[in-house]
Amino acid sequence: MLKLYNTLFRKKQIFKPLKDRIVRMYTCGPTVYDFAHLGNLRTYIFEDVLRRVLEYNGYQVKQVMNITDVDDKIINRMKKENKTLKEVTLPFTKKFFLDLKKLNIKKAEFYPKATSHIKEMIALIAKLIRRKFAYQGNDGSIYFNISKFKNYGKLSQLQKRKIKIGARIAADEYSKEQAQDFVLWKNDRSGLTQINKNLEADKRGIEPFWQSPWGAGRPGWHIECSAMSIKYLGQPLDIHAGGVDLIFPHHENEIAQSEAATGKKFVRFWLHSEHLLINGQKMSKSLGNIYTLSDLEKRKFNPLAFRYLVLTSHYRSKLNFTWQSLEAAQKALNNLTRTYADLTQTYADSETNASRRHGAGQHKSAYKRNFLEVINDDLDTPKALAIVWQVIRDNKLSHSTKRQLLLEFDKVLGLGLDKIKPLKIPLKIKKLVAQREKLRINKQFIQADRLRKKIEKLGYKVEDTRNGPIIRKG
Repeated sequence: MLKLYNTLFRKKQIFKPLKDRIVRMYTCGPTVYDFAHLGNLRTYIFEDVLRRVLEYNGYQVKQVMNITDVDDKIINRMKKENKTLKEVTLPFTKKFFLDLKKLNIKKAEFYPKATSHIKEMIALIAKLIRRKFAYQGNDGSIYFNISKFKNYGKLSQLQKRKIKIGARIAADEYSKEQAQDFVLWKNDRSGLTQINKNLEADKRGIEPFWQSPWGAGRPGWHIECSAMSIKYLGQPLDIHAGGVDLIFPHHENEIAQSEAATGKKFVRFWLHSEHLLINGQKMSKSLGNIYTLSDLEKRKFNPLAFRYLVLTSHYRSKLNFTWQSLEAAQKALNNLTRTYADLTQTYADSETNASRRHGAGQHKSAYKRNFLEVINDDLDTPKALAIVWQVIRDNKLSHSTKRQLLLEFDKVLGLGLDKIKPLKIPLKIKKLVAQREKLRINKQFIQADRLRKKIEKLGYKVEDTRNGPIIRKG
């Protein structure tokens, strides 16, 4: 049984998709006004592990991850750098996808952009107005009336809380008339739309607007995700995932506007990953304490070392980032990949001898059961990694069995073992190693040592293990 911690109920629950074996999952993506930092990437790795665990359990995943390409932060950068919307967003969008590839994050089925779904957002807002959940303020913008939505606050467990303007909540996101009501459509108050007849044109340094039944404007932050998730996945979603900082107000407002518009439950399971910390503080652009994947690469770290580091902590636990912890993760990853590469040397495998050991098959099955049990217990990746190292150290398992188990477990962990190619050993070296192994078995150690020296002169080294010799390039 797969159990996932549902933020909505603050407890683990048995997960099964609503229909057949297809999981409809929405994951909040980047706002492309800057590079994704490691805190963002931790969330994307968590969502990737979630997807992989679902697939490991035999489910087919239909995932949507949005790209927010119109937003206050994007517009501020447009104005500051005198760039068009696309000139700001496209480079960061490309870098986002490059980061995902480097971290071995599987592709979602859809990556919808906000600017390509303005019509869907307008239609959803119109529905909310018809159902009396939204109104036009004195400033011309459209707001959601949370007093009309009885269950507001159920996700964050705060009922109609007082809005505090701060880092994540801009003052213009809320109504001046009713301070708790959030914006759905921002009316153009610049007067520039009178000059620019083509409202959707990508003008340098000028805020983009689209025409609507309520005048020129642009969508608020929250309505984007509701419109795109409903379009591609329907309602209710099986899973909606993101970082804990999105619980309020973003995900809370998504619930309100989606359920108010449709009269249906919006999401069955809400999953959230904890913050990545640096010196005990949340890593965030607003605090200026961020690192990007490029920063790691400049220091000669493998991006997958960061993925390994993330896997050492449960997704619902805060993770403190240090260069020392990343270095330890790099060493562990190097050890794992080198060990796996060694295990691919099938000619050195003592499979025949290992299979004769009592209970070898049951031993392998026990590892598979244990691995499934821990990942199905709310994605317990630290325990899953511990099982990986148990397999490596277990002398009762043959090279071939270890290789099979590691490759299977990496379907969930995503550390790229399937991309590791075995060292190409010349036939001559293989024959010499095989001859030496026979001499060792017959306790002809002097002759065996002569062959070892001959192999070393040819540029290779032999390491003897209980399961057979391992050859490395000298």
